[in-house]
Amino acid sequence: MEINNQQIMRKLVFIFVMLFMFSCSDYIDKPKNLIEPEKMAEILADLAITDQAVIIYQNKNLEAGTRFVLKTHQVKSDDFVESFKYYVVRDKMKDIAEEAQKIVLKKDPKADKYIQDKLKNSGNTPVLNR
Repeated sequence: MEINNQQIMRKLVFIFVMLFMFSCSDYIDKPKNLIEPEKMAEILADLAITDQAVIIYQNKNLEAGTRFVLKTHQVKSDDFVESFKYYVVRDKMKDIAEEAQKIVLKKDPKADKYIQDKLKNSGNTPVLNR
């Protein structure tokens, strides 16, 4: 009888754990102004290109570049941040980042040669290629 009760308790605990796991699948609600993945990839690509100015102008305030990119795409910074969080939690950011990398390579074909040279010299894979 005792063994039977233990088995029943284990099954009940398992069922409750599974219910808890599936009921908590939505860690974050979908933002009202969610940016589409394609547009998000374009924004990330433009931000990556703009970010390269940091290397050239190290002592300058480059927040204006970020604001310019968001304004060009007609996106508010809050909407971008909320969409970014949403895609990260939903595990969709890797696909968006890969698409952004393709866009960067289309806009700057020399970037591919630069990446390949860096890979040969260091042997490390860039974050977006992992």
